[in-house]
Amino acid sequence: MEKIDLQLLEARIDELIYTCNQLAKENTDLRKDQEDLRSERDVLLKKTALARTRIEAMISRLKEMEVDT
Repeated sequence: MEKIDLQLLEARIDELIYTCNQLAKENTDLRKDQEDLRSERDVLLKKTALARTRIEAMISRLKEMEVDT
């Protein structure tokens, strides 16, 4: 009976080790994805700010043209 209990315990420990390894890999992958998304977000924020600046400049020029007319 003890041999069976030890085998079951060993099998359960192996399952836990496998699960821990899988979770560690998943965690690493998720952290990488998160960093990639942050980088992409930063790029998009910069592009949005640049677009906003350009649009505001165009609006200002249009208003100046309107006043000059």
